[in-house]
Amino acid sequence: MAGVALVAMCLASVAPVAQAQQSPTQVIQQSVDSLMSELEGKKDYYAQHDGELAKLVDTNMAEVADFRYIGASVMGRYFRGATPEQRSRFVNVFRKTLIDTYAKGLVTFDYQTLRVKESENAGRYEDQASVPMEVVSTNGEIFPVNFTLRQNDGQWKVINVIVNGINLGLTFRNQFDQSMRDNNRDIETVINNWAPEVGTDELEKGGDA
Repeated sequence: MAGVALVAMCLASVAPVAQAQQSPTQVIQQSVDSLMSELEGKKDYYAQHDGELAKLVDTNMAEVADFRYIGASVMGRYFRGATPEQRSRFVNVFRKTLIDTYAKGLVTFDYQTLRVKESENAGRYEDQASVPMEVVSTNGEIFPVNFTLRQNDGQWKVINVIVNGINLGLTFRNQFDQSMRDNNRDIETVINNWAPEVGTDELEKGGDA
């Protein structure tokens, strides 16, 4: 199940640059298609060359993931009190840890089919949309994944992912908050030691997000 989270986050990282006229569903569908094409017959190669895979993910993730928005959301109430330098540094640290972790998941999770469904209105904001997807493992298990996208300057970008009912953005925000409390509100220490983690047991149990 942890592998599902890894794949889900990386799906949003492999998409063409031009997407201004694309719908939220098309953005995610192209991500899936590009991902499948890139990994077809190459999983063993990338497993041995994780640096190349991380670079691929890093290059493409910039096109469809709004990291500044995500970083601010993860920092939560501490964002306003952080300096511009600390905000930028956390975004960079957050981005690197995600890329390194999720790139490995691309070559380890044994999935069979990825089914993207039609986008839905996110409900709270007019500039947001929700795109549901199902990850089908080789043993037939189906894991629901839901992407939240936000429209900015005519482009839809991913700002959150919910896997099996577990809201990853909220989970990371709670971890940041806990780390701040554990380190006496020392944001420098939190940034320098940031390592996002979503427990396998938690994902397998699922949630109701």
